[in-house]
Amino acid sequence: MNQLKVRNLVLGEGMPKICVPIVGTTWEEIKEQAEEMVKLPVDFVEWRMDWYENITEESSVIDILGLLRQYLGDLPLLATFRTKQEGGMQEFSQQEYRALMNTVLTSGYIDLVDVELFLGEKLVKELIEAAHLAGVFVVASNHDFFKTPTKEEMIRRLCKMQELGADVLKIAVMPNTNRDVLTLLETTVEMNEVYAKKPLITMAMSGIGMISRLSGECFGSAVTFGAARKASAPGQIGVEQLREILQIVHGKEE
Repeated sequence: MNQLKVRNLVLGEGMPKICVPIVGTTWEEIKEQAEEMVKLPVDFVEWRMDWYENITEESSVIDILGLLRQYLGDLPLLATFRTKQEGGMQEFSQQEYRALMNTVLTSGYIDLVDVELFLGEKLVKELIEAAHLAGVFVVASNHDFFKTPTKEEMIRRLCKMQELGADVLKIAVMPNTNRDVLTLLETTVEMNEVYAKKPLITMAMSGIGMISRLSGECFGSAVTFGAARKASAPGQIGVEQLREILQIVHGKEE
């Protein structure tokens, strides 16, 4: 499996790493969740910025990033604004999105940033270049909350992310049948063995797809997402239970 070192964490080494999202809508909720994170068995943390009610206020965003960095210590921090069309909480214009990305990338507080593939090639290239200039790794992503594309289409999307310069390649899809989950897993294996030069994150959402969140080490997905309190996507399970299952799959005892 391909690897990427982020602070003291190596994606693609050993068990899939557990990322837990912070999904507070207010400063107080975000602070409370950040305090809780350091008590949980997490490997890194995602701030889902689209949940925050004052996300257009630059000074507030910077203050929250500073707060998160203070609480998380050396835990890597991924900043994500999930757009409405890919399951996010808020509508954002391209101008607002650019401004937010500029704020988070120049803050000095984050380690990784999420950039959606379908924002358009020009903007994606621009954001990846800006992130790398700021010393920030890029997780290129694509989310389909309605269906599971064909294996060939998912591989095409992941390869496009790699071609554009992303450091981690992520795809999440909605399975409507058990066979859809197998398609996602087969995509993960083939992408990892044949095409990928970067770590992969793949998952089938909802209860049907839960196995994909647990079997990354077997098929080639380097990260899985768990929930502290609120899940940020269908099918996420609690982080403590997730860690236990991953350790069993890995064959490692406490």
